[in-house]
Amino acid sequence: MLKDIQSTGKKDTRSGFGDGIVEVARRNKDVVALTADLAGSLKLQQFIKEFPERFIQVGIAEANMIGIAAGLTIGGKIPYTTTFANFSTGRVYDQIRQSVAYSGKNVKICASHAGVTLGEDGATHQILEDIGLMKMLPGMTVIVPCDYNQTKAATIAIADYEGPVYLRFGRPSWPIFTKEEDFVIGKAQQLSEGTDISIFACGHLVWNAIQAGIALEEKGFSVEVINIHTIKPLDEEAILASIRKTGCAVTAEEHNVIGGLGDAVSQVAARHHPVPMEFIGTQDTFGESGTPDQLLKKYHLDIPDIVAAAERAMQRK
Repeated sequence: MLKDIQSTGKKDTRSGFGDGIVEVARRNKDVVALTADLAGSLKLQQFIKEFPERFIQVGIAEANMIGIAAGLTIGGKIPYTTTFANFSTGRVYDQIRQSVAYSGKNVKICASHAGVTLGEDGATHQILEDIGLMKMLPGMTVIVPCDYNQTKAATIAIADYEGPVYLRFGRPSWPIFTKEEDFVIGKAQQLSEGTDISIFACGHLVWNAIQAGIALEEKGFSVEVINIHTIKPLDEEAILASIRKTGCAVTAEEHNVIGGLGDAVSQVAARHHPVPMEFIGTQDTFGESGTPDQLLKKYHLDIPDIVAAAERAMQRK
């Protein structure tokens, strides 16, 4: 039952990254960290304290940071680049495409402050297109963990995963409800089993999907919630097994509905098992300044929005 999933506290997912990179660096001497003037925001203080010789402060020069990271891989290093998601992707897309993806370099692009929950910094920093940008690059793995524990686990796991990776996480304190050991790259995490509706979610909206599922269960519906933390490679088998059972689906993401999780899931459904679907995400718009809670409500990413979308999908079966 979804109501059995309890939060053990709250912590920002970027802290999961900060703690994860220290732990993996203790195990693997080839892990290095680069940042574009945002060491504090990316929680790199402990890494810098323990491994000062493996830390590169590039300054406000994100394109240069990607180029340096690509070069470091030639010598066998495993570079983790760090800055805000907007600057990790939109500002340096050409460098990522040419020097990392096309070249198949083992660079880990670690991006914080993604989505509208960045909050008061506003539209210029709240990138809502980055999942689409990165998943369209051939060979790029895209991971969007849902809480502190899963972000820490993902940060550790990508060191042993050969090839370029985009790891997306956020700024606000968020409920912790997963176990680190449950994270496997490319394998969806099933949080409940149901027969009436499938809810696929990623990032912060996994928690909202759980809460929406609880509300739907209280109305008598049988709800399947699946955490699609790896957008690419996508766990198509898990998606198809779920929608074949429930016959309809909702996707929920803190990202534009164009190009994100919803697009990925709907392509799988369209090719193999078409079902009624609804999509929770921003509707082809930029964000704006506000608190995370205000913005989740403003852009219809909140728990009641997921509940309403599930009811619409079920009515169309």
